[in-house]
Amino acid sequence: MLKSRARCLIITVAAVICMINLTACQSAYYKTMEKLGVHKRDIMVDRVQEARDSQEEAKEQFSSALEEFSTVLNIKGGSLENKYKRLNSEYEKSEKKAKDVKERIKSVEHVSEALFDEWEEELKQYSSDSLRRSSERKMIQTQKQYDQLITAMRRVEKKIDPVLSAFHDQVLYLKHNLNAQAIASLQSELASVESDVAALIKDMEASIAEADEFIKTMPQ
Repeated sequence: MLKSRARCLIITVAAVICMINLTACQSAYYKTMEKLGVHKRDIMVDRVQEARDSQEEAKEQFSSALEEFSTVLNIKGGSLENKYKRLNSEYEKSEKKAKDVKERIKSVEHVSEALFDEWEEELKQYSSDSLRRSSERKMIQTQKQYDQLITAMRRVEKKIDPVLSAFHDQVLYLKHNLNAQAIASLQSELASVESDVAALIKDMEASIAEADEFIKTMPQ
């Protein structure tokens, strides 16, 4: 029991230290993985794939949430309390998926920064000018492709919050106004929410396509 508690304490302390000095922890992680034969390039590809998958899941959830909102607001009758619970559930699921998307994008940014810093530094180590120039051209090309990818991802991230806010407003309004008049008021706002979700999904699809293209260009 004491050993188990001691282990938990060590893990907790390590986690706190990592939170305080994230850069140092990331660096130690990359060094450990490299010793295992997993390089920053490999980690970057994995994280781009994870970010792509999280956006795919978020896209499906936001579409589902919009459909649920539309259905609940347009169906006559039924318990207003149940309608509120259904909409709140969809909002909470959407919020969770949105948080995951943001965290995945951030993880891509962390490893990409480390990868390009390392790549640029290692250019100085070449004794062959031709090999250095070749590697530098590849780095510039990869950086350009990455910039397109992260721009698309940030565009998605920027549009997520307004959509979540719109969902949250509807849920919050219904929570404190459980009556037919409240439903009617929310119906008038639905078109605006539909437009915002459609724009978000379009950007998500573009970001997912950029991720697929980036992964194809990275050596496996």
